[in-house]
Amino acid sequence: MSLENFWFLVIAVLFTMYFVLEGFDFGVGMLMSFLGRHSEPDGDKRRRVLLNTIGPVWDGNEVWLLTGGGALFAAFGGWYATMFSAFYLPLFLILIGLIVRVVAIEWRGKINDVRWRRWCDVGIGLGSWIPAILWGVAFANVVRGLPIDADHQYTGGFFNLLNPYALLGGATTLLAFLTHGAVFVALKTSGQMRDDAQTFAARLAIPTAVVAAAFLIWTQLAYGEAWTWAIVVIAAVAAVGMVVATAARREGWAFVATCIAIAGTIAMLFGSLFPDVLPSTTDAAYDLTVANTSSSHYTLVIMTWAAAIMTPVVIAYQGYSYWIFRKRLSVDQIPPSIGLPLQSTRK
Repeated sequence: MSLENFWFLVIAVLFTMYFVLEGFDFGVGMLMSFLGRHSEPDGDKRRRVLLNTIGPVWDGNEVWLLTGGGALFAAFGGWYATMFSAFYLPLFLILIGLIVRVVAIEWRGKINDVRWRRWCDVGIGLGSWIPAILWGVAFANVVRGLPIDADHQYTGGFFNLLNPYALLGGATTLLAFLTHGAVFVALKTSGQMRDDAQTFAARLAIPTAVVAAAFLIWTQLAYGEAWTWAIVVIAAVAAVGMVVATAARREGWAFVATCIAIAGTIAMLFGSLFPDVLPSTTDAAYDLTVANTSSSHYTLVIMTWAAAIMTPVVIAYQGYSYWIFRKRLSVDQIPPSIGLPLQSTRK
């Protein structure tokens, strides 16, 4: 395997890990409005339980995006430049959403005020819903192709990105992350919160499986290869397993199934794309490929050595953090807020 092909595979793995791990973070953020309603007497404690399920790991999960973006920039500069130019507005919205979400999560407990916490909850929700949709739209457009000229410049506009296939991709990631998050909450909580999360996951499982199946079949028929049928089958089996496991309230197996289904979907997209990295709908001669966008051989060699040394360290540390914070949470374990008052009472 050439280094160019190897780094295409590495980038596919990095983004797959990001969507699998950050996917349930987005799901938990979106579930704040459903499993922790403000109208409930213990609504604030329920929302704090939801945030505590991802509290020790959400920022570590985002490292996969930073690593994937950095690897894309270093290994395939041409791909990075054209794609980020084409997706400037969607990626800008994703970035704003992620920033708002980070600030809201970190600062929510600093002030003991109902209005403050509600605005933070809005920020967490927006910072979860927006990326959950737009990531699917962006990656579907990468597989579908964009209007690119001979200079590898994007010649379309924002509304070129809002085509039926891309919107179906956005619906797929949205529902997949929402179900993934509900299953994760059921896996990490106990008592009434766990029961509510199990019920919510069971209700979402069938619509999620149907939408994801439609997206995968469309991808396979329009852009797939003969060997990618195997990925479709694996993802389909995982989706069926998700439906069965959520109905049986077996959140452990359901979480395994949602992980495989999401990983299979991302693998399907990258598998359908290769050896292109960004097809041109203007002329096939203008396609961006692994070969014509890769960095120099020496650059890829240095990157390979760096990845070989650092990747095991990152995986070991993240695995250790998941193990340390593996216990379930409940509303009864949430102490009173110790945040500062919104306004000083001193005269």
